[in-house]
Order: sequence, then structure tokens, then C-alpha cells
Amino acid sequence: MKISKEKKNKILEQILLYLYTTTPNPVFTSNIAEEIARDEEFVKKLLLELKHKGLVNEIKKSPKGVNYLRRSRWKLSNKAYEVYNKKQI
Repeated sequence: MKISKEKKNKILEQILLYLYTTTPNPVFTSNIAEEIARDEEFVKKLLLELKHKGLVNEIKKSPKGVNYLRRSRWKLSNKAYEVYNKKQI
């Protein structure tokens, strides 16, 4: 099944909005997928796209400094947070 660019952009906006509401806490991919009711693999693909655009940061280590083997946590980049914060005011 193919998703139109318009729908994909709306899903990307949902992801960014969710990350904005959870800032400064990073969130696992599975939590984001559950929140926006989408498949984890699809959400991961979109998150990687947002990472390449510089809108989100991927965290590959636990709070204790141990590398995750299969998991990633995500948070809004500083640049994206500032833009969202200006829009809210």
C-alpha cells in the first residue's frame, strides 16, 4: 500500500508534535508508534527521514551509558524545539 505525500507529511507532523509534548524526555520508537497508531517499522523509517533532515536526534545509549543493540530513543532536536516553541507563543 502506498501513502500519499500529504498523508505522510501529516504523520510526520504527528510524530514531531508527540516528541514536542514529551520534551526533554527521549521516547522509544515503540512508544511513538503506539501513540500515533502506526506500525513500528513504518515509524522508524519516518524517524530516520526526520533525523536526516535534522529535526530529531537518535539516542542509541541507555541512561547508564550502555549501547542499545536493537532499540533507539528519539527526541526533538534543539532547532526543531525552538521552531515549535515560537509557534506556540
